[in-house]
Amino acid sequence: MDYGAFFADVQAWIGQANQAAMQYGMDKPEFWQWVADSAGALCKKYNDHRLAMKQMIMMTEWLEEVYEKQVKPK
Repeated sequence: MDYGAFFADVQAWIGQANQAAMQYGMDKPEFWQWVADSAGALCKKYNDHRLAMKQMIMMTEWLEEVYEKQVKPK
């Protein structure tokens, strides 16, 4: 696996996730569908390499935490 290319793709995905959050809103099913579809596509691009899968799971969990903090600020 080309790790440099993979992490560049992850960085680009983060930017796209920010755009999708602004477009749909994090409280909308369309946003979370985008997250699932795009994370899955990135994993497939790297042949479901274990690192790719774990990284995208972590990114999805991170987005969930961001959303939860917006809904229930402490």
